[in-house]
Amino acid sequence: MTLGEIDSLSVQGFAPTGTENYGGPVATAGGVLFIAATKDEKIRAFDKETGEILWEAKLPAAGHATPAVYEKNGKQFLVIACGGGKGTKSGDAYVAFALPD
Repeated sequence: MTLGEIDSLSVQGFAPTGTENYGGPVATAGGVLFIAATKDEKIRAFDKETGEILWEAKLPAAGHATPAVYEKNGKQFLVIACGGGKGTKSGDAYVAFALPD
């Protein structure tokens, strides 16, 4: 499985490229693996059995951190620190997503 894209190479037809990774994944009991960790400033969800990308979202800066999954009042959430660095723009945000029921 390739994780991340280098846009300047992808537009030349060299996709998937992959990138360096700084951070780890978190997995849900339902079999979804979430990871950011890439220089392309995206967070992705994968099926942990097949490796298929289920979802991805652009972040305000690279999420070189391990995401957290938590539950509040029966609803699951995913949060990632977006600090950038390591060759990407710096950031100072936490981004949270509500998981579908």
